[in-house]
Formats: sequence, structure tokens, C-alpha cells
Amino acid sequence: MFRLIFRILALFALAVAVVMAVIDATRSIAASALIITPLGESWYSVSPDTLNLSQALIQRYTFPVIWDPAIIYILTLPGWLVFAVLALLFHAIGYRRKRHAFP
Repeated sequence: MFRLIFRILALFALAVAVVMAVIDATRSIAASALIITPLGESWYSVSPDTLNLSQALIQRYTFPVIWDPAIIYILTLPGWLVFAVLALLFHAIGYRRKRHAFP
């Protein structure tokens, strides 16, 4: 059951990664220059309230030190890259190994 959930999460993360990559590619073609949108900028343009809420929750209920170096670094990475890595991670967790039959 858990493997199915992780496979679905991997599919969803891969779909988001492809959409974000296509948006960056379209903007790059329109501008005739390479444009890479950071995850934080994409998140802020979609829902600034949830970005501010997640910052407040992380700084208040976990270690405040986590937000500044770690989360800020992740938010500056390209959005398609973050979701592609998440898709790979979820796929690895939900992957079912083949069992070899011994003769």
C-alpha cells in the first residue's frame, strides 16, 4: 500500500517537474535567453500566503536555523530540478525489487 502511495507521489512530482521545465523553456524561447525560475519565485507567484505561512511554521515550531541556510538554498534552486529529485526519491522508495528464482 505504501509503495503505491510513493509511486503516485513520484508521478505527481514528475508531472510538476515537466510542467515547470516547459514553462522555463517557453520563457527562454520567448526571451531568446536562458531563463531558470527558482522554486521560491514560482511558489510566491502561485501562493504567497502559503510560502509565508510555511516560513513562520518552520521558524516557530522547528529549529529556526533550518530555514535560513537549508530551506533558502532549496528555494533558490530551479523548481523543475527540485521536483525531479523528489520524483526520483519517491520512485526509489516505492520501487519493488525483482526477486530472482534460484533453479
